[in-house]
Amino acid sequence: MSILICGSLAFDTIMTFEGRFAEQILPDQLHILNVSFLVPGMRREFGGCAGNIAYGLRQLGSPAMPLAMLGNDGQDYVQRLVSLGVDTRAVGVSEQAYTAQAMIMTDRDNNQITAFHPGAMSLAHQTAVPLDAGVKLAIIAPDGRDAMIDHARQLAAAGVPFIFDPGQGLPMFNGDELRQFVQQARWVAVNDYEARMLSDRTGLSLEALAAEVAGLLVTLGEQGCDVYADGQVTRVPGVLVDAVVDPTGCGDAFRAALLHGLLQGWSLVRCAELGNRMGALKIASRGGQNYRLPSA
Repeated sequence: MSILICGSLAFDTIMTFEGRFAEQILPDQLHILNVSFLVPGMRREFGGCAGNIAYGLRQLGSPAMPLAMLGNDGQDYVQRLVSLGVDTRAVGVSEQAYTAQAMIMTDRDNNQITAFHPGAMSLAHQTAVPLDAGVKLAIIAPDGRDAMIDHARQLAAAGVPFIFDPGQGLPMFNGDELRQFVQQARWVAVNDYEARMLSDRTGLSLEALAAEVAGLLVTLGEQGCDVYADGQVTRVPGVLVDAVVDPTGCGDAFRAALLHGLLQGWSLVRCAELGNRMGALKIASRGGQNYRLPSA
């Protein structure tokens, strides 16, 4: 039995800006934007949504199989995944490209500016969904555009239930394409900003989108999560934390919990409760793959 994670594997360069972006960016001067941020703190982490979700699943004791593409500099990442007990049979390696790279800058209010080089991720569509690997559940997370379209279609054709999690990849698709994803998926997971964009591009309200699937989850940061299911909306409260250290990967930790719960047959509300706890645990540590469950 496997949980297939269609998404990116990337190296994250995470930088800390000690001020506020809002104090440096003048709204009336955006047409001639030319800013520089001093970032005293910088580190490199294993990242990418597929890697972060796989890490969270292994923390919870669930199986994880990323379907992703690494570049010619990705051998260390393969070794890390193996050390975590992640099934790497669907991880491809391109010798013609670098592994995807995310440059993430976070200000003191936890706002983030990210520059992303897709690298080998753009070739992820070259690997098909491994239907002979006992896949019981999947997620379509941010990845190369062609990979997201192809893998969603392959999962739907095979009858494998999956979560559509467009994330930062959402702007790549028009309304018709997004409606197609929703029709193929069993569940949809977005944050509040993505929810508004998804609604705007499809021309459908959140209630109408939720009616197309078994459940729609909208994460709200510290405020928790709204679960749309069975014609109702349930607010699942957030979990208070003593210190906010780094929001990078919090959404992926939530989605790992969601997949774990769905594999157990839990209700979406129970899944969201665990997701909120996982997100709160993650935000107290740096990087997307350094938190540990108390019992782990």
